Amino acid sequence: MKKKEIALLGSTGSIGTQALEVVRAYPERFDIQVITAATNAELLIQQALEFRPKMVVIADEGRYRQVKDALSGVSTTVLTGREALDDVVGFSSVDLVINALVGSVGLRPTVAAIMAGKDVALANKETLVVAGELVMDLVRKHNINLLPVDSEHSAIFQCLMGETENPIEKIYLTASGGPFRGKNREHLASVRPEQALRHPNWVMGAKITVDSATLMNKGLEVIEAKWLFGLETRQIDVVVHPQSIIHSLVQFKDGSIKAQLGLPDMKLPIQYALTHPLRVQNSLKRFNFMDFPTLTFEQPDRETFRNLALAYDALDAKGNMPCILNAANEEVVAAFLKSEVGFLQMSDIIEETMQTVQYHAAPSLDDYTETDRSSREIARTLITKSKKVYQIAK
Repeated sequence: MKKKEIALLGSTGSIGTQALEVVRAYPERFDIQVITAATNAELLIQQALEFRPKMVVIADEGRYRQVKDALSGVSTTVLTGREALDDVVGFSSVDLVINALVGSVGLRPTVAAIMAGKDVALANKETLVVAGELVMDLVRKHNINLLPVDSEHSAIFQCLMGETENPIEKIYLTASGGPFRGKNREHLASVRPEQALRHPNWVMGAKITVDSATLMNKGLEVIEAKWLFGLETRQIDVVVHPQSIIHSLVQFKDGSIKAQLGLPDMKLPIQYALTHPLRVQNSLKRFNFMDFPTLTFEQPDRETFRNLALAYDALDAKGNMPCILNAANEEVVAAFLKSEVGFLQMSDIIEETMQTVQYHAAPSLDDYTETDRSSREIARTLITKSKKVYQIAK
């Protein structure tokens, strides 16, 4: 059996390290050709010494010499700078690119991988949030496989296996509700970053954990699902499922529904993306119905958690509006984690940014880049103004 040669973007993050756990479990199936990191040079070096990739990229140019010196005794080529990500995905021996980057920085490497004819396992939802129509057009043009890694989209993807002749009537994306499910705006006004980072079911990076707490993560997943599965907004619904056992559901035109279930463990959707179309034996803990005798469901509170409503608004507007939403969200989450703005202020700043940035109905890749830049600039200005108010209120 020929090994699948992998380029892993974002190898030191939550998804990246779990992807390497999957690779480590199947040395006869996978070989790491490329790994990349933004700033975590120490872990990148450890990973490179273990997996011996042909190339590593440290995006932070100030850490290049540290990585270069540490790997001087092995035959690994060390590159630096974000532009290098676009180059390494086209490496001739790579079969599959796993994009585990966080944020809109993942867009251009995804585009480069697709144009190089590489299959992509996509954990970077921002790629499709920012430029879904453009990316899916490229996927069709270059006839590559775009394999979802997010647990919800992997669940839908799995439910659609064998259903090529049966159109989707509706999909339901499940949400845990995050750490503040059922809380009102009065409670949320005093929420601190450390509280938002305590997710009840999943262990994730800081940005996505805050997004889960605000329901923005589910909003981004709604936009991602629209492009991945060719759906209209009315075909995508969100249901709060606190146990996180049902990862998502697909309803067909005869009214029947398929659901994909399992314990909340990202290694399962990662493995499925890597081994697709095969299912491979593993040692992950199995789901037992008796451990979860009751599975419950609720409507999300879009008035309290306004980010979900804003994401639906952005999807309805189309064009570059989801890009504006995403850029503003990345900025406010970073500010919230530094206690510069409050939990509720994040939605206010996102909404005002959406109302301020120039709208493009049919943006090019360069338009998306400029939209991202200008949205961040406006969001940062609004953060500075809000910061003063927030500090006084505290």
